[in-house]
Amino acid sequence: MTNTAPPTADAQPAPGADDVAASAHRIAKVYGRGDAQVIALDAVTVDIPRGRFTAVMGPSGSGKSTLMHCMAGLDSVDSGEVYIGGTDLTKLKDKQLTRLRRDKVGFVFQAFNLVPTLTALENITLPMDIAGRKPDREWLDRVVDTVGLRPRLSHRPTELSGGQQQRVACARALASRPEIIFADEPTGNLDSRSGAEVLTFLRDSVTEMGQTIVMVTHDPNAAAYADQVLFLTDGRIVDTMQRPTAERVLERMKGFELPGAMAR
Repeated sequence: MTNTAPPTADAQPAPGADDVAASAHRIAKVYGRGDAQVIALDAVTVDIPRGRFTAVMGPSGSGKSTLMHCMAGLDSVDSGEVYIGGTDLTKLKDKQLTRLRRDKVGFVFQAFNLVPTLTALENITLPMDIAGRKPDREWLDRVVDTVGLRPRLSHRPTELSGGQQQRVACARALASRPEIIFADEPTGNLDSRSGAEVLTFLRDSVTEMGQTIVMVTHDPNAAAYADQVLFLTDGRIVDTMQRPTAERVLERMKGFELPGAMAR
């Protein structure tokens, strides 16, 4: 992507316990055994501040997607604790975890994952429809206006551009007012202009709507939309950057050496 660097929010102090949306405490994740063993996460401890935009970066195989999946409750940890708000995900049974993900977590992935037979609006409200909950109409209107697709709400995914489809996916993640949204390479399938539209929407959802977002990305330009960047290598957080710019992020990434083993 070649989009220009966005304005960032003013620097904020480190969060206290009440300002943490999600946290991990010495979490570990290992794949395989013996010579094929890969340590994807190595005793990672991190707090995700509420109401801020956090990007997670690192070389291929650094464990950044594994960290996001474990913190979102999409994958289990081998040891340690993961919290969304005050709830320890590692203590939940499958049905409880499913309910927590549905009610408190939003997801945006590289693949848009829209239902082709539904309109944009129906895709946005789908998770709440499945849960048997009526959307907060005032909040839904705010999300729709922020995403900027009100004239396209009656259109099906095939009638929308890639950028518009991803903005629908972002609006779907926001519509239920989750405590936190996890985005895994949300601009990976988009051109630079469409990617900038999606990133601007994510940025605005934090600045104007108080949302909390964690985004995994490989792109320094995308990371520049965040309030802070966490850098991983070999399954460990090795650095944190506040008020990132694309240039500073790129320079920091140049300092990493590709790991010999590939973590997921």
